Amino acid sequence: MSATYALRRRLPDNLLGHALFSLGMVARVPYFGTVLPVVQEMRPGFCRVSAPNWFGVHNHLGTFHAIAACNLAEASMGMLMEATTPDTHRWIPKAMTTRYLAKATTRLTAEAVLAEPVDFASLTEGTDLVVNVRVLDTHGTEVVHCDITTWVTPR
Repeated sequence: MSATYALRRRLPDNLLGHALFSLGMVARVPYFGTVLPVVQEMRPGFCRVSAPNWFGVHNHLGTFHAIAACNLAEASMGMLMEATTPDTHRWIPKAMTTRYLAKATTRLTAEAVLAEPVDFASLTEGTDLVVNVRVLDTHGTEVVHCDITTWVTPR
């Protein structure tokens, strides 16, 4: 278990625990702070992170900027990988394929899911793992979809 995931599990699963963990995440990865993320759920193979619709993420149309949505997607992917990757391995983002599907006029929620289960014990050399991320508005409409490839290696 990674130190990040161990910390998340020690905090309460409520608004206070989510806020404290999210502040710690932003302290460690400051760029994520631009979207004011809140990690709502984090477990191996899945992570949900939300972000408010505020002027700091708006584009010239007054909607949630596409790249801010990508930042949210990467935050959810990163926390999924922290919850999933054992401390015998390490990971780094390698590539992102993104589709912008609709204008986003509400707060957004990114849901990251591993494309396939992973047997880390069998990973003896570097390999690509793909994390699928759906970015949803408050109506449940997928406004952005990202497939984020991570490079995973033994330590």
